[in-house]
Amino acid sequence: MAAKTMQDLLIEELRDIYHAEKQILKALPKLAKKVNSEALRAAFEEHAEQTKGQIERLEQIFEELDTRTRGKPCEAMQGLIEEANEILEMGMAPEVTDAALIAAAQKVEHYEIASYGTLHAYAQGCGLTKVAQLLEETLNEEKETDKKLNKLAINDVNKKALQVSGKAA
Repeated sequence: MAAKTMQDLLIEELRDIYHAEKQILKALPKLAKKVNSEALRAAFEEHAEQTKGQIERLEQIFEELDTRTRGKPCEAMQGLIEEANEILEMGMAPEVTDAALIAAAQKVEHYEIASYGTLHAYAQGCGLTKVAQLLEETLNEEKETDKKLNKLAINDVNKKALQVSGKAA
């Protein structure tokens, strides 16, 4: 469907992020099984649970907009997930792989932050207060996840990766 109005554009972008979230939900448990760090595994598992809630919130938004719940292939997320999977094939030390996977996860978070920020602005502009509130809730969760990943990288995972790389942390 060609977007003719701002609300059409909002719906198209909602379909994109809906598909992206579905891809993330599928990828996170697989990545969690491959990490070395227990804290990173827990973070990935926690975010998978959070993603389920975000998908439900998107479904609630589609209902609120009285439109069919369906995704539109999100090639950007597909590419980010492929990059994360490539990291697993690089043969790095497990600690270095963990550091690289945090970077890959933060790329995903930044894509989501940009997407939800835009969607929130569109919903506000269309006067869709309830939709905007739901999107803001997800946006705040994505920002918080990014902060947690950054903290985990700086305070733990990157230091361990540097140690096995022969650099003092």
